[in-house]
This record gives sequence, structure tokens and C-alpha cells, in this order.
Amino acid sequence: SKSKLGSWSSGSLMNKGIKTDSKAITVSVAMVKSPPVACFLKSFRKEAALHTENDFSNKVKTACQEQRTGTVGFKISKVIVVGDLAVGKTCLINRFCKDAFDKNYKATIGVDFEMERFEVLGVPFSLQLWDTAGQERFKCIASTYYRGAQVVIITFALNDIASLGHARQWLEDALKENDPTGVQLFLVGTKKDLSTAAQYSRIEQDALKFAKEICAEYWAVSSLTGENVKEFFFRVAALAFETNVLAELEKSTSRQIGDVVSEYRNGSMLKKTHHPHKV
Repeated sequence: SKSKLGSWSSGSLMNKGIKTDSKAITVSVAMVKSPPVACFLKSFRKEAALHTENDFSNKVKTACQEQRTGTVGFKISKVIVVGDLAVGKTCLINRFCKDAFDKNYKATIGVDFEMERFEVLGVPFSLQLWDTAGQERFKCIASTYYRGAQVVIITFALNDIASLGHARQWLEDALKENDPTGVQLFLVGTKKDLSTAAQYSRIEQDALKFAKEICAEYWAVSSLTGENVKEFFFRVAALAFETNVLAELEKSTSRQIGDVVSEYRNGSMLKKTHHPHKV
């Protein structure tokens, strides 16, 4: 069970009523802590992976060892999960965060989110997992919560080819609210347990093709059995963490260069304005 892995929960969920466009929606918040992450988990398919390396870059590992990760330990990486109604977005998040599967389907109204806390290479790191509504009538509300995402998880059901066809529109909607160059994309097939071998083989070929086209990493999971769910989210956490640390290191380098240039300019100006007294 999840508790054996060292997870913890804040207890009862905190509910907040948030009004958007004169409509009140409920955001459920649960905080869970996951075991330490010390390396990259393998990608599901090498031909559709964001990274082919098996470990964090030496630059990132050194920065963590020398405690030069800047504000990464205080940041929350926003992850949005989008996709058609009933493809299993909520079940996917609940399987990972609560190690639970609810067979009684309930459509998400508006948005919910879970906070998952990790320790990556000794540095605290949190993922905020936003579960968005798949119903058309809630789309305009949910889309306002797409903004500021660092990771976009586009879901489809492996036993429903139409849901894969709709994935492109979900991607476009998410990217309207975010910088396309600033997000990591994952294409996730859910309900692996419900597709036959032949059905799975056919739809996976189409999914792999689409994932490569949009530069997304592809995964196939089952929230019912838990197959690949933990591995997937740990992979997301590791890749998001590496991206954040590299961004912090780049900022730090830019600041250092800026300081050198500033000092050089100030020094030059002092030399130009310095007039020694004549004796």
C-alpha cells in the first residue's frame, strides 16, 4: 500500500469555493508525500520519450550536492491533466495519490487538484496535479486553470479510439493558455486493462505516431490494476525537477555574467572620471 512507501496525508480534504465567471466551483486539496527519487525511471517507449538518458545530468546532480538549486525546493510545479469525459483522469490521479480506485463514476465538476510532495536528489519538490473537467459545459471554467502549467498530460482511453482523436484539440486548448516551448507534454493511454491485445496494438501505433508528432512522451497505464501509474508519475516528477534545476542554473549564470558586465562598466566609468591632483 501507499503508506508502506512512506506517504502521508494531511487528513481531511480542504475545500475552497472559488468563483470564476460568476460560477462557484470546488477545489479539493490533498497533500501526499512520496518516497525519495534518486534517478530517472525508464521511459515507457524509447521511440516516444522526452529524454533517453537513464539518469539526471551531471550538472543537475552536482548542483544538488552543492546545494545550488536556487528556489527549486520552494517551488510547486503545476501539472494539468486534460482529456475527454470518462477517460479516467480522476482515477489516474487517485490511484497515484491515494492508491485507490473508485468503480462508481462521478464526472469532475470544474477542477480538483492534489498536491504530491517528493524529495528528488535530496531536494524537496512538489507537483500540483490539476484534474480538469472533460465536459464541454465546464470547459471554459477549467481552461482558466490551464495557465502556468509546466507539464501537460493529455489522456485518452485505450479502448476508445475516438478519445485519441480528440487529444489534439485538448492539446491545442492547453497550449492556448501556455507557452508551447515552456511545457513538457505526456500522452497517456488509460484503461489498459480494458483493451484487447489486438485493440491495444492498433491504438498504440496511432498513439506513438501522434506522440512523436507533438514531441510528447507516451505511456499506457491502468488505474484499476495500478500498472505503470507510479512509474509514470515518478518519471514526470524527475523530468520536471531536472527542467526546473537547469532553468535555475541558467538564471544564476545570467546573473553572474550581468554582475561582471556591470562591474566592468562601472570600473571603466570610474577610470574615465578620475582626475589626479596636480602637484
